[in-house]
Amino acid sequence: MLSELLLTEMGRLSQQDNMPLHRQLYEAMRRAILDGKLCAGDRLPSSRELTQDLKLSRNTVVAALNQLGVEGYLASRVGSGTYVSDNVPKAHVRAAHGRAPAGQARLSKRGTALSTTFCATQLEVQPFTPGPADFSAFPVALWQRLQNKHWRMTYPEMLDYSYTGGHAPLRRAVADYLRVFRSVPLDVDQVIITSGTQQSLELCAQLLGDHGDTVWLEDPAYWGAIKAFMATGLKPHPVRVDEHGMAPCPADEKHPPRLVYTTPSHQYPTGAVMSLPRRQQLLALAAKHNAWILEDDYDSEFRFSGPPLSSLAGLDQDQRVLYMGSFSKVLYPGLKLGYLVVPKRLVDAFKQAHYDLNRPGQMPLQAALAEFIELGHFASSLRRARHSYAERRQCLLAALQPCLGRHAQISGAEQGLHLCLRLPAAVDDKALALRIGTLGMTVRALSAYCLERTDAKGLVIGYGYAPLADIAHYGPLLAKAINAELARLP
Repeated sequence: MLSELLLTEMGRLSQQDNMPLHRQLYEAMRRAILDGKLCAGDRLPSSRELTQDLKLSRNTVVAALNQLGVEGYLASRVGSGTYVSDNVPKAHVRAAHGRAPAGQARLSKRGTALSTTFCATQLEVQPFTPGPADFSAFPVALWQRLQNKHWRMTYPEMLDYSYTGGHAPLRRAVADYLRVFRSVPLDVDQVIITSGTQQSLELCAQLLGDHGDTVWLEDPAYWGAIKAFMATGLKPHPVRVDEHGMAPCPADEKHPPRLVYTTPSHQYPTGAVMSLPRRQQLLALAAKHNAWILEDDYDSEFRFSGPPLSSLAGLDQDQRVLYMGSFSKVLYPGLKLGYLVVPKRLVDAFKQAHYDLNRPGQMPLQAALAEFIELGHFASSLRRARHSYAERRQCLLAALQPCLGRHAQISGAEQGLHLCLRLPAAVDDKALALRIGTLGMTVRALSAYCLERTDAKGLVIGYGYAPLADIAHYGPLLAKAINAELARLP
């Protein structure tokens, strides 16, 4: 009966929300209509009957019915009674054979793809050891003092949007840092502060590519770049990665790019370093096809062996490289501040679009970070973090040593906070990653990052933010699980 349905729903609402009785009745009837339990054309009992059945005052019932009538859910017919309106959206009303399935409220094709493929929850590199991540290398107390200082002295303009590309002292600090340590030739005006690499990628895709344009992506690829280009309607074209980085061939040029996304200093996820001849080739191809190169320099601060690597942007004579980086790896992931360096001819357009599309802010946070850098805390924090992560890296390498040989090699261990254990093509690396997961450890299958190729197999293993003691304990367990898999090979 209707009264039982309404009383049940009102009882549930009274437990969840402290709303008056007439509002509870209104909400219960509205939901019954939208869920199809009351259909278009159904006649309702009179207000007097509802008052008796529900044991409510007549004023309460009339107030609820009047509100439903005003909003178009009910219609009164003189001399006949009150009915569920014929104008209730059909999508909300049950079909003749029963209630409409929830799946009818479906996503767009793009929304479905974005929510079901290359998902961060399955691909984001995490510390392989169980338990909470270790951020002890970051000076939390100092950082809190700086943030509190700038909140106390904040001027009104610091609480507004930023239409200049970011806090000027932070942009200047970024420019000085990139000129000295990454050999990026730039002026302060070319630096735009973003909420991280993901926003930088989306901005580049929105301003430099049209729907259906081709973007070259490394294969295996960074999942975040795939998502950014999918969301903006670009057409991905995979380009194989070898030990020298992205390796375009004549067949790739049959799909001329509008954008080229690359991680030349430490390819994500294989760790390959792009050679100088390959960098020169990529710049020449960009000029030939009038394309833009998006250089993601996501972890160059953590280089543990070999000489420092210059940026691809440092070789660019034609102003075709847009360079991006983030503070999340150096400081802490939740900081959500990054930077994008654009060619001079694009500065005005990018600043305007960034302001219009993203309404950037967080000025007190940007001011705190600028002072953190200017006072030398960034450099000292980076030194401590580099030393700490170098120890963790060495501990993991030692633990994996029994796995190495004819069937397994390590790539990408010279830099960054993860390494890649390359395995033979015959290994089911996804199944192996799942088995390791049952032991409480988190590793990623290299093949899961692939767009097209089927021969890239291995495990992507993160050691950043993993406590050193945990690496020492779980590293041998990881090696044992890997060796058990390798023992099955001929």
